[in-house]
Amino acid sequence: MPVNKKHDEFYTLVKTTGWETPAGYPAGIQQKIIAGGRDEENRHGTRTRLLRFAPDVYTTAPFSHEYWEEVYLVSGDLIVGNDDKGEGGVSFPPNTYACRPPHAPHGPFKSVGGCLLLEMHYFDPV
Repeated sequence: MPVNKKHDEFYTLVKTTGWETPAGYPAGIQQKIIAGGRDEENRHGTRTRLLRFAPDVYTTAPFSHEYWEEVYLVSGDLIVGNDDKGEGGVSFPPNTYACRPPHAPHGPFKSVGGCLLLEMHYFDPV
């Protein structure tokens, strides 16, 4: 199956527009889709996005999904494994990376000062 991304050479990303809160995420976490798209029902496609956390925003439960996920912490701080009140967990600095296979539980997440993540999502080839 072909990849659903267009050819893009270097260009400046506009950081002030195109942000939205993903379904199921708390206010203060926003995504900006950079390339591609996923078809969840047919388990096809790829997506590259920026994900940003405002300061002191956190999720309360682990995530799991049907696709591979690669995550690079570009800037700020990210805490992984906090409880449902935003307490505890392990803090990671910029320039850290994670690669998760489908169905791998991960999170919850929190950022004290805010952060910016670069994420790539894709399904296994059929």
